[in-house]
Amino acid sequence: MKDLMRNAKGVLYIVATPIGNLEDITLHAIATLSSVDVILCEDTRQTMKLLGRYNVKTPLLSLNARSEKGRIAHVVRLLESGKNAALVSDAGTPTISDPGSMLVSSVRTALPEISVIAIPGASAVVAALSVSGLPSSEFLFLGFLPHKKGREKLFKEIADAERTVVFYESPHRIMKTLGKLSEYLDADRRVVVARELTKAFEQVVFGSSAEVLEYFTVNKDKQRGEFVIVVGSSA
Repeated sequence: MKDLMRNAKGVLYIVATPIGNLEDITLHAIATLSSVDVILCEDTRQTMKLLGRYNVKTPLLSLNARSEKGRIAHVVRLLESGKNAALVSDAGTPTISDPGSMLVSSVRTALPEISVIAIPGASAVVAALSVSGLPSSEFLFLGFLPHKKGREKLFKEIADAERTVVFYESPHRIMKTLGKLSEYLDADRRVVVARELTKAFEQVVFGSSAEVLEYFTVNKDKQRGEFVIVVGSSA
């Protein structure tokens, strides 16, 4: 890959990183991360593991949900001065259920003339859909469900959905969520739980909501990890 083009204004690259297995990164992503002036990341320790694997020496700048507005303003100034930056998340595609969307929005508002370029790659949503066996020509993605406010309403919407529904869940709430799905869904609705995708203990469990709940109730050691839940449509 040739050196990234130098413009009067910089370029912001949105770079997808692996969701588990560090080999799930594209050559395009590695070349981009090696060529920019700075990499913006959620957790420098997490990103350093990936960069070390591929001998990328680019400086890092922490940018996460706790970052002050001043940090985003600093990035805008860097881009305005002609510096190129790459935005990554701890795993997967930045800005998807990710605080990076705040940066992109701020850059597009402050510097509408600069290029914001996607370097696509791993996505837990797409990976889960691809192994679910459920229709995926159209689907509804809900990100992480809210902890409290609006949670019951969302379960009702999932129960009524006429298309496949996908969302993320944490190990702290996985059992409560599976219990709610069992409560709201008809017995013939299919549920797929993808756990630890692309990692050493990757697992996909499928069945009715009651069957999936029973499996994780019995196998308590499987209640750990990162989860993507896919629910078949009501149609």
